[in-house]
Amino acid sequence: MCARRFLMAVFVLTLLIVAIGFAIYQWGGNVLLSQATPKGHFRAASAGGGPDYTQGASWIARPGLANDPSHWLPEGVRPATPGNAAVFYIHPTTYLVNDRWNAPVRPGGDTEFRTRLFTQTQASAFNSAGKIWAPRYRQAAYGAFLLKSEDAQQALDFAYGDITRAFDRFLAEAGDRPIILAAHSQGALHLIRLLGERKAALKGRLVAAYVVGWPISTTADLPALGIPACTSPGQNGCVLSWMSFGEPANADLILGEWSKTKGANGGERRPEDVLCVNPLTGTAGASAPPQANPGTLVPTGTFTSAILQPGKVGARCDGGLLIVSGEIPPLGPYVLPGNNYHVYDYALFWAAIRRDAEQRLAAWH
Repeated sequence: MCARRFLMAVFVLTLLIVAIGFAIYQWGGNVLLSQATPKGHFRAASAGGGPDYTQGASWIARPGLANDPSHWLPEGVRPATPGNAAVFYIHPTTYLVNDRWNAPVRPGGDTEFRTRLFTQTQASAFNSAGKIWAPRYRQAAYGAFLLKSEDAQQALDFAYGDITRAFDRFLAEAGDRPIILAAHSQGALHLIRLLGERKAALKGRLVAAYVVGWPISTTADLPALGIPACTSPGQNGCVLSWMSFGEPANADLILGEWSKTKGANGGERRPEDVLCVNPLTGTAGASAPPQANPGTLVPTGTFTSAILQPGKVGARCDGGLLIVSGEIPPLGPYVLPGNNYHVYDYALFWAAIRRDAEQRLAAWH
């Protein structure tokens, strides 16, 4: 896949969402806010028919699916015999237009390209641990994250409804295998809710949950989920979560609004309680030098593939954020306001995430 097109997709995906949000944050941006708001009120029918998760067409990745993007590997990485885990991955927001509050299951065009792209570069980190299921779902449009309204909440709830149905089908197909859960951004928001509502189904089977690119509170969320933060690389049934920033870091744009919401237990969400698990160590609140990073995912100079560059990026947890350090490879120019590396949450630590999942699966056995 062309890395130049990859960067353009990342540009469209992030700057349309975050630059609009940043402008609103900085200047009020009533015109921009109106442009981000999906047309009309939320209507379930506008997203079209729901996915049938007994059919391969309702999945981006699934065992036996042709052209499965989760099978992708960077140059020089040999395919491994997969472990026996069942991996459930939820992709981030890829629907960037404002014609409706929720995307159709198969919107086609650039949305389809972006959806496959993120499945390729994120879910692929887990393909050595087991088989991957990644559902298509009627995701909330990006405007739902910029607004506090009944329409926005209905759009998010509607998207989550598809996720729950996909997860139930996943459980039926996965049998008694150990389970790995992974998500990013909007997907991580849905995964937090799923962890709380499907605790019984996950009991004794959860290897780990990778809740990446969305804040989760150690005091207002984790206790209600009944799942602890990961404190060692061999721990099972725990949560890893991080949001990547460079220095000087400013997460006010994200945490300012998040802290106005209630946690899963109804308690106050405070920036100082945000969970940070360092993917380089697999432990909460930890630091690691660049030498500890087994590989950052970097597009090649030929713009046709990607390679892993080890020993370039270190990271430390600081105030709930994961602060990156070292010699950051040329991932692309799309670091967001506040030195936010949100786009690269997985790419920065791709090989470390892969290693972490393998280690936790081995410990589970």
